[in-house]
Amino acid sequence: MRIGILSDTHNRTGALRNALQTLHNQDIDTLFHCGDVTTLETARLLVGFTVHYVFGNGDVDAHEIHNMLTAANPESSGGLVFTGQIDGVRIAATHGHIAGKVIALAASGEYDYVFHGHTHVQKDETLGRTRIINPGALGSNRYGGRCLCILDLK
Repeated sequence: MRIGILSDTHNRTGALRNALQTLHNQDIDTLFHCGDVTTLETARLLVGFTVHYVFGNGDVDAHEIHNMLTAANPESSGGLVFTGQIDGVRIAATHGHIAGKVIALAASGEYDYVFHGHTHVQKDETLGRTRIINPGALGSNRYGGRCLCILDLK
């Protein structure tokens, strides 16, 4: 199963539309958004996917975004931290603005993957047996352009 991993959209609806079209073109219907969608209006673009959304420090409408996404698709989720399994793979996700949270999740050894955003910098590294992925930012050109991650869980 392939999933999309996005982060730090910061209301850049054009970049988000392009990313979602890329995922749709590749028959990917499940995605993680690692925070900072920012507003409910921008988050509405995510409807049509199963979305595991974690609250970012810039998400002024975090609870409304969560409620809208889960009303649109009961398989979607939202919160400060996601922990669960997809296709038998143990995953945790957080935005990255809570000091030490990413490392604590990875160091616990409970997850195959930990996803996060916040820094706007792409990262793919391993801590113990846990792979830590930051997809970079959709809403910033500062560190390597606008980007997303497609991950094959197999």
